[in-house]
Amino acid sequence: MQQLFALEPHGSDTFIGAGRHYPWGGLYGGHIVAQALWAAAETVDPIMEPHSVRAYFIRRGDTTEPVRYEVDRIRNGKSFSTRRVVAAQSNGAILNLEASFQIFEEAADAQPIAFPIGVPAPEGIVNSAWSEVFDRRWIEQSDVPQDHREGGGRSMAWFRITEELGNPDDKRAQLLHRCAFAYLSDDLPSDAVVRTHPDISLRPEGRRNYIGASLDHTIWFHRPIQSDRWHLHDYTCHSIGNSRGLVIGHVFSEDGILVATVAQETLIRDLTPSI
Repeated sequence: MQQLFALEPHGSDTFIGAGRHYPWGGLYGGHIVAQALWAAAETVDPIMEPHSVRAYFIRRGDTTEPVRYEVDRIRNGKSFSTRRVVAAQSNGAILNLEASFQIFEEAADAQPIAFPIGVPAPEGIVNSAWSEVFDRRWIEQSDVPQDHREGGGRSMAWFRITEELGNPDDKRAQLLHRCAFAYLSDDLPSDAVVRTHPDISLRPEGRRNYIGASLDHTIWFHRPIQSDRWHLHDYTCHSIGNSRGLVIGHVFSEDGILVATVAQETLIRDLTPSI
């Protein structure tokens, strides 16, 4: 996994990373977000951990070219540091990311969002991942709990990285766990949009005939995360309009701890002519 995010320094606050070939062609957004976050972290005091990430996908990446990550040191504070990263290839910028880092503080801790009850355990579900890097265990619609989570098109799956990533209490290992989570977090959100769309959702799986793409992606890390252990990703769509769908996701460790919240806006264009 660390090799997947590996970057080569290329001048002041500039790094070069390699993309990967994926089944659908083009680069995978989660991979570029994770590499950009890693580049930002390379310029921050290691005692600080990323607590929020916001990325805009600008154009589709080319798998035949390396990606150049240019980091802008927006602010270095005593408690927080902020970075902006532009990922670019020969045709221009493909992603713009902002990340905020914080020194851990002992403070009050509360979790109002509850772990859903009655979700099947991952061990009894077939792996459907499209990469050897991770396992993905889909929760069938018939097994999705009816506990009135806000939104529609509820999509749920268990995820874990297949490689051991190290002790999550170690700062460098925790960074790797969070970058690995960023990699995983772009896989599921669009499904909630498709399942909510009033026309596309009614068609059979192989005849939905639409274009979909991630437009922007936000992650808030609430608590330490261990991405090589099972986590439940629970997403719902909150709005569809102007060919955009907004998805909110809650991510829990297997013992029910809310470790992160994810928000994504997804492009969805119906290609089936209206009658």
